[in-house]
Amino acid sequence: VQLQASGGGLVQAGGSLRLSCAASSSLVNYVIGWFRQAPGKEREELACFSERFVDKEFYTDSVKGRFTISEDSAKNTAYLEMNNLKPDDTGVYYCAVGLFPRVVALSGYGRGCWNGMEYWGQGTQVTVSS
Repeated sequence: VQLQASGGGLVQAGGSLRLSCAASSSLVNYVIGWFRQAPGKEREELACFSERFVDKEFYTDSVKGRFTISEDSAKNTAYLEMNNLKPDDTGVYYCAVGLFPRVVALSGYGRGCWNGMEYWGQGTQVTVSS
């Protein structure tokens, strides 16, 4: 699976952006994840999505209530809608996917998707100014 992330840019604090992750094939059997790497920090998990999870979506506490992950299966594209952006949200944003059984085996059911991602997009820069 090849992934192409896009939609990053420069935005003022309080603003919004929508990131897209276009896949080369169907994501129906995959868990989709969005991750962020801030300057000087390790990559962190933000949100995960799978129709096969009871709650479909998982969010890390730092973005819960502000970010929304979704998927348009007809377009093989995942999205990350980001609202009320803060300067701490600055970083390179990556999308990734992993087969559902693998993610569940490595991360646990509905407990995120950090462990199990197999394919990564190239990243898109998001800069939030204060």
